[in-house]
Amino acid sequence: MAARRVKRASKSKSPGTKSTTRKTATANRRNAATSKGLSLHIGLNSVDPRHYAGWSGDLMACEFDAQDMAALAAAHNLRSTVLLTRKATRANVLKALRAAARSLKSGDLFFITYSGHGGQIPDTSADEDDKKDETWCLYDAELIDDEVYNELAGFAAGVRLLVLSDSCHSGTVVRARVPETVAGTGRSKMMPPSIGMRTYTMHQTFYDGLQQRVAQEALRARDNNPDAALAQLHAGSTERLTGLAAKAKAAVILISGCQDNQTSLDGDHNGAFTEQLLRVWDEGRFRPKDGTYINFHGEIKAGMPATQTPNLFTLGPAAKFARQRPFTV
Repeated sequence: MAARRVKRASKSKSPGTKSTTRKTATANRRNAATSKGLSLHIGLNSVDPRHYAGWSGDLMACEFDAQDMAALAAAHNLRSTVLLTRKATRANVLKALRAAARSLKSGDLFFITYSGHGGQIPDTSADEDDKKDETWCLYDAELIDDEVYNELAGFAAGVRLLVLSDSCHSGTVVRARVPETVAGTGRSKMMPPSIGMRTYTMHQTFYDGLQQRVAQEALRARDNNPDAALAQLHAGSTERLTGLAAKAKAAVILISGCQDNQTSLDGDHNGAFTEQLLRVWDEGRFRPKDGTYINFHGEIKAGMPATQTPNLFTLGPAAKFARQRPFTV
């Protein structure tokens, strides 16, 4: 009798185990169902010549790029903010990034696109081998690569950040190198170096101050362990970059319009990179159905000319994210 009682007791544990498993699976599905997605789409067909030494940097397709990316985001139930040309100011872009960082939690998705000129300013903090910091040319002033990374580092652990950058020197965006020559033909999204230097000279105190502020924030974080992926990518970088890396908690994927030593081309309706991306995505008919960001990048790259080769770049704990189907909330 005692033996039979032990046997029955042993059997009684199994339903409980199955129940716990079912509850865990249900909780995981519930968490996935409650994840939310936000997006920010920036497109500039010109910049304010008052800041850029008389240069307006006229392009044709960047506003279309932003609007088409917003339509793609809406099809995947992401709530979008669109900033076009005059609205694409430093203040508005930083406000949108910070609002998303406050709002999003683990499991959520933030989708960011930029289409416009890529520029450069002298690096005053000695962390760039080429002595240049790369920028997004916003309407009223440039947004420095270190600032972009610093903002992304403010997102909570578990948040997924997808960045699509259709601009020049965009291979890594946050740590790009300037091309020695401009490859390809057509309207380039590169701010002319002479304009870049003239703009910097006109506003040197402003841009130097931005770099110093990012450096100070990074130094306050340097006692933490740096993110392994960033540390590897920036081997030999300064303590400032180590500090920036230490702040990273979110998973970041960047698919860019070109390599660091190339330029991205404008078009009549879409930039060359954005046009190819939309063609590959094909309104969600991208195959295979279980295709990943890695597959997606590969298909985009395969359809681009050798003079403009899209790059895939990750930061933080992005291995699982990179294997998800693109744009999945």
